[in-house]
Amino acid sequence: MTELWLIRHGQTDWNKAGRYQGQADIPLNDTGFAQARDAAEKLAKMGIPFAAVYSSSLARARQTAEVIAERLCIPLHLDPGLREISQGEWEGRAYTEVISHYTQIAALPEMDPVRARAPGGESVAEVVQRVAGVVEAISRRHPGERLVVVMHALAMATLLCTVRGISLREVYDHLPGHAALEVVSIY
Repeated sequence: MTELWLIRHGQTDWNKAGRYQGQADIPLNDTGFAQARDAAEKLAKMGIPFAAVYSSSLARARQTAEVIAERLCIPLHLDPGLREISQGEWEGRAYTEVISHYTQIAALPEMDPVRARAPGGESVAEVVQRVAGVVEAISRRHPGERLVVVMHALAMATLLCTVRGISLREVYDHLPGHAALEVVSIY
């Protein structure tokens, strides 16, 4: 069994402005760096040994992971498979802007949340496959170890739903806050 301590990255200016980030490479803002330092300090105070930190390669997750890895004095590994869902044409746009420019958004309540996608983006089902493959590989490399994994809101929610047996139709109800921590075991 491998124990994964999942942490969502800290805040960015796009988070604060309500913009879709997806796979756009947006850095942490000052609040995000403070959240990363707080998360690192909480982990350090627990006195629990961790073997490594794995992180999405996007700046906001990587920066969060760098703070944690440095504080815990453990190696950091970047994996693009841990990136957030691609939001395609919606990346960089505010939610209100997306609603006014994309008529299919009006049908969101009726859309299948697992198969729906932004134009040019990924579906939740695709994110589940991508993230599950990375988590399997990480678990095989670190059997019986405890790891920190820094991710993004939807990518993390898909993993939580999958591991906990929650329907992926409810994935948007399980989006973690910035620097939120969840622990899962992978067998």
